[in-house]
Amino acid sequence: MASLGVGLHLIRKRGAVRSAAVERRNLLTVCRFSVKTLLDRSCFETIDDSSPEFINFVSILEHILNHRLKGQTTWFGYESPRSFWDYIKAACSKVPHNCIRSIESMENVRSSRAKGRAWIRVVLMEKRLSEYISSALRDFKTTRRFYEDGAIMLGEEAGLLADTLIGLNTIDFSFCLKGDGLDGSCPAVIDYTPYLKFTQNADSISSDEEEMRTMGSSGSESSTPDKTATAASIFTEQSNLVSKCKRFEQKYRLALEQKGYLEELVRLREAQLSEAVSHNKALQQNLADTHLSHTLEKEQLEYIILELQDQLKSFQSLEQLSADMSLSQTSLEPSHTLSLEARPTGTQWPHQDKEETPSLRGLCGSLTSVASYKSLASLKSSECLASPATEISSPGITPS
Repeated sequence: MASLGVGLHLIRKRGAVRSAAVERRNLLTVCRFSVKTLLDRSCFETIDDSSPEFINFVSILEHILNHRLKGQTTWFGYESPRSFWDYIKAACSKVPHNCIRSIESMENVRSSRAKGRAWIRVVLMEKRLSEYISSALRDFKTTRRFYEDGAIMLGEEAGLLADTLIGLNTIDFSFCLKGDGLDGSCPAVIDYTPYLKFTQNADSISSDEEEMRTMGSSGSESSTPDKTATAASIFTEQSNLVSKCKRFEQKYRLALEQKGYLEELVRLREAQLSEAVSHNKALQQNLADTHLSHTLEKEQLEYIILELQDQLKSFQSLEQLSADMSLSQTSLEPSHTLSLEARPTGTQWPHQDKEETPSLRGLCGSLTSVASYKSLASLKSSECLASPATEISSPGITPS
């Protein structure tokens, strides 16, 4: 039982190694094809962001630079994905007259993936893409720190990649660094259809069958003893068989390569489908959360509106009450003044369990002073009138 488990483990390990090797080989082969198509297209027109050959090349280069790139570990131990721009920024900092600082200072480029795409366009216009890749590969310590085992940038194929990119220095690129190609939210998708040139029609199938029949007949004829056969005829038959075997081997290899391309295409489509499904689930969850928050905010706003209406009603009632009180006060002031003038001087103001205001106190004091002044004046006048009468009433009395 243990031997069976070990055997299954070895089979899985070999399968993983084979799939990684196939993926690396396919990416590098497609990269060479895309460079060739770019060179062919540049002879007839200018290469810009709208060229499908350039879009495919950028997607392939992003896949190569992101192949088995390590994630960034946070303080909490979680590993978040990163872009190849972090590796380029660290490994190409010593390149003379590099454009890393200018790309970091771009206002319309925010995400790391968008900065990496802007860097590809800038170095292509400067015709220094191969120089940057070669300089990054020479910094093996930084490359080992950013990539896992089995990555293209850690293998021998990376040197071939730098040599392949030298051919792009002959192309005059023209890009706009504010276009849609710098959108960091769009994934890089490789289009394999321009490189699938193998077609097998009925004529090729019939020719293959005919060759198989001729090989079988020639083998049967050679197996029968023929005394009249010469050495020259035997040599020619053997050479024909060898040439036919080589043709079959070439066709088999071509079919095997096409099979590898199709397998890689299917794998990429499955990965894109799974990513789209996960993105759809995330969008649905965000939609549900947004709907819930919208409902809560609506309820809160309704409650606030009701509370404001209650406060407005209370303010209106208070204003009405204050208006009524002021009206009643103005209506009572004349009668109150008349009652104050009609009261005698020596009477006290009744307190009906209410304190007198300063205005009422001043009014009362002024009225009291006026009444006392009038009484004093009347008393003096009465004394003056009484003194002559006294003198007239007693003429016999002389003053001493």
